[in-house]
Amino acid sequence: MKTTKVLLAVLAFALLNTAVPVTAQGLNGITTPDGVNVVAVGNLGKIFRSTNAGSSWASYTNNSDNLNSVASFGNDVWIAGSAGDVYKTTKSISPVTSISTGEVFKINSIHFVSQSVGYLCGDGGRVYKSLNGGSNWTSASAGIGSENLNGINFLDEQKGVLVGDGGKLYLTNDGGATWTLQTSGVTRDLLKAKYFADGIVVVGEWGVILTKEGTGAWTSVVTRTDSDIRGVSGTAFDEVHVCGGGGFIRNNTNGRSNFFNFEINPMLANLVDIFYYDSNVGFAVSSLNNVVIKTTNGGTSWDMTAGATVSFSWIQKISPASGIGNNLCMHPYDRNTAYVVYGNKVFVSRDRGDNWTQIATISIGTRAHSFYVTPLDTNVWVAAIESSPDKVVRSTDYGATWNTILSYNFSSYGQPLEMDQNNPGTFYYAPDGSSTGFFKSTDNGATFTSVSNSNPFTSPCDIIVMWDSSNVLYVGDDGADIFKSSNNGANWSLVKPSSSSEVPSMCNTVFDQSICYATTWGSSQVYRTVNHGDNWSIVSVNSGSGWGSDLCHEDPNVVLTGNYGSQAYLTTNGGANFFNINSGLGGAGAGIMVPDRGWMLNMQTGSLYKLNITYSVLTTANESQIANTAESYQLSQNYPNPFNPATVIKFSMPASGNVSLKVYDQLGKEVAVLSDGFRTAGTYEVSFDASGLSSGVYF
Repeated sequence: MKTTKVLLAVLAFALLNTAVPVTAQGLNGITTPDGVNVVAVGNLGKIFRSTNAGSSWASYTNNSDNLNSVASFGNDVWIAGSAGDVYKTTKSISPVTSISTGEVFKINSIHFVSQSVGYLCGDGGRVYKSLNGGSNWTSASAGIGSENLNGINFLDEQKGVLVGDGGKLYLTNDGGATWTLQTSGVTRDLLKAKYFADGIVVVGEWGVILTKEGTGAWTSVVTRTDSDIRGVSGTAFDEVHVCGGGGFIRNNTNGRSNFFNFEINPMLANLVDIFYYDSNVGFAVSSLNNVVIKTTNGGTSWDMTAGATVSFSWIQKISPASGIGNNLCMHPYDRNTAYVVYGNKVFVSRDRGDNWTQIATISIGTRAHSFYVTPLDTNVWVAAIESSPDKVVRSTDYGATWNTILSYNFSSYGQPLEMDQNNPGTFYYAPDGSSTGFFKSTDNGATFTSVSNSNPFTSPCDIIVMWDSSNVLYVGDDGADIFKSSNNGANWSLVKPSSSSEVPSMCNTVFDQSICYATTWGSSQVYRTVNHGDNWSIVSVNSGSGWGSDLCHEDPNVVLTGNYGSQAYLTTNGGANFFNINSGLGGAGAGIMVPDRGWMLNMQTGSLYKLNITYSVLTTANESQIANTAESYQLSQNYPNPFNPATVIKFSMPASGNVSLKVYDQLGKEVAVLSDGFRTAGTYEVSFDASGLSSGVYF
């Protein structure tokens, strides 16, 4: 083979230490055969490689094919494309070879059990098998229907699991020669599967996790989330990690078969794939950005790799007036639909809060403080609204007409109406004063009856019902008192005495009934209980006067609080620390809702905001082939030169051969490898990001 040596040009630049965001769509799959060499893939031929366990990344564009899945074994890596092609490479920087299956279809999953034997599946019920390291593929779809197949995984060369749309689930015991349809018990699309020596775990849309231990029956896990679960990995049946939604990672270690162990991680965007190399080292990726997150302690904590950064900004969505209380409400069954009330105007968004339309007007009263669309009948809406006197009002026709149900004044700033999330036909109403009573409805808000004619409240600001224990309630009162009832509001005990002016908001979680957070107005203190409300302590001191709050509906580690100003505070580690996210935010606080880790809404008094989260990642090199022919061997001068912090280097080769493109400092020390391996004839461009290097001259 001909070898050509070309002297590199001198590169001079000054460093500003700024990250360069990669703006293309994110990653679809990730793998590592050894915990050190890591390969991630995405759409439009994107391949991310790391040769140092994620300390740095290089990005390569293979072609325009969308790459959906990646697998590895030994030194080899296989990538699934969207037109029936498999791409084979090695774990280190090396050429990518295209191999056709013989059909044109979207390959959704690929898995190898050795360097020889591998399987793939895709749309239209297609399953293929290779016995020679992916060089040739033959159909292995006996017993399979025509549904799209999304995930395939094998324990060994004989035992495998296959999942697809509509709850389809198949097993094989003969290496894919025949497949047996299982009764999954679900109709949601199943997305991924993992076959362990002691059991199988399958994940899917709308929070689906199915488990099969040994030879036992399939069991559906009550995950208590409606977010899609898109990734599954781990080392054993009792050490399984799953990911999905707006970025949650959950596991079933220590006997938590409900997967209620939540792994603290920095990703506030959908996670679509997770890969644990061993019981400690794992990687995960999102399809919305190019940041790879990594754990080295079995999921106790995760970090962004390669100096990645994240920025937050609030984007104004609508700007009506008269916002107060918390009038944000999710649609009970459509996870992309949310409501908000400003004054007496009801708005809806069908696209996760990006666009809003007014759909109704509450014809009684002037300014709502609480609003609910009831799960028992989505035509039924119940609200607490300012009037003379203040009222609880109800509509049974999707807000077209309204009736007064109860007339008692409530706190000028509070949220006096609460729905029991455990029994959604039950509502509670706490008006002003100790002698007016504490009211309960058991008929979906049609009528209310006082259950406590004398109570210790002065001017209740918020009510909350404990998850899974409807008899336990908390009331945040004027003076920042918190009261607890263990008998549905008939009797009350003071569990947190006065510390400031009031408790405007409380929030709790379906995943742990012992936890509840409370904000305080007139002070910056955030309180928390971890023992079912019996004791409360300060978990954070934020600036300004506290106001709205919500615990993320899919991950109890994420809590967002507001204040009666243009600031909001977020924790992603269960309250260990909060940080201020106020960019773009204006006005005074009202309500907050966090449906998932990547979807946060902030109802300020004069505008509704949605949090925009942007991730940036440093890649030392980004290589793409810009032509498949070249007249001569050539290494062009980099441009720009000098540069800060990135430059482009172009080289051409008229014949295929090995390429080595490296960067050295003035002492002759190698500081970066930009290209290394076999390349076909053509012209290439490599973008080199030197943000991690000091200013100076490089060769």
